Amino acid sequence: MTPRPVYRPAAPAPADAVVWPERFGTRFIVFVDTEEEFDWRAPLRRDGHGVSAIAALPEAHRRFAEHGVPLTLMVDYPVATDPGAIGSIQEVLADGRSAVGTQLHPWVNPPFDEVVNPANSYAGNLPESLEAAKLDRLTDAISRAFGTQPLAYRAGRYGIGPNTLRLLATRGYRIDSSMRARYCYAADGGPDFGAIGNTAFRTGPDHALVEVPLTTVHTGLLRRGGEPLYRAAARIPRGRGLLSRTRLLGRIALTPEDMTLDAALEAIAVALGEGLRLLTFAFHSPSLVPGHTPYVRDAADLAAFYRWWTVVLGDLARRGVAAASLDTVIAAAGLPATGTRR
Repeated sequence: MTPRPVYRPAAPAPADAVVWPERFGTRFIVFVDTEEEFDWRAPLRRDGHGVSAIAALPEAHRRFAEHGVPLTLMVDYPVATDPGAIGSIQEVLADGRSAVGTQLHPWVNPPFDEVVNPANSYAGNLPESLEAAKLDRLTDAISRAFGTQPLAYRAGRYGIGPNTLRLLATRGYRIDSSMRARYCYAADGGPDFGAIGNTAFRTGPDHALVEVPLTTVHTGLLRRGGEPLYRAAARIPRGRGLLSRTRLLGRIALTPEDMTLDAALEAIAVALGEGLRLLTFAFHSPSLVPGHTPYVRDAADLAAFYRWWTVVLGDLARRGVAAASLDTVIAAAGLPATGTRR
């Protein structure tokens, strides 16, 4: 079988960068991959998952709300079709600032016309008609559950493909957050975002969408070597680990999952020093309950998870970086506030 070509989104043209209005200031947004829990160590499967961790979302939201931070919940199909999970999310949305978006996990999202394997877990690898059908089922489920059309999308596993942006635009989406800046998932068939930086940019047909990448920053004395140096280090046994331990070069995404607090604080300082106007944070909803992800295995890990956020949110407040709701980002980017299917 001929292997699929790796999808490598091109670097955006400078003219496509979003120019945030002065009144927007410097902001950050928090996305939550609001999804089923499953065994991260086992092969993907259509069954054997649950959504019990969604019940922890209202308490997590309360902690964020104490800091004035709304959440953007990227909801997938098992969550959008479970009455208990819907109720928990509605509690979060009652603040009037938090929002729901869409997250497509193709292996648990009907129609089930593909083989479950690593390559097909990236929705952008599927035939266009199947990716579209799954997206429609998910969009409709979220619209029915929450009474609003979702305007933001994230492909599960960051699995965007060559047809995805067009499919989103024709369905009235405004924001895509499927590109994890500077990461590569080509080893098991996923996309390569080596050309994508942290700046939000206009994309898709007629520039109808704004891409909001998950912020990823190179830190350390050699950080100006950036992604080329970081990738070169991967070809040397334990090369990346050596660079990280000696604080010469690290790659830090803005998430508490597998990113230390000290590293995150350094990454925030670097991102702001580089003039980034919108910082994007993310985490998975199953991390709110111990035992569902490798990042939060027990009560001590959960306490560390929340401490990470407390310190990070305090640091952002000290620097004058305010939280942004999804609606605020859409408005500041000059996008229509409601989706219209073409």
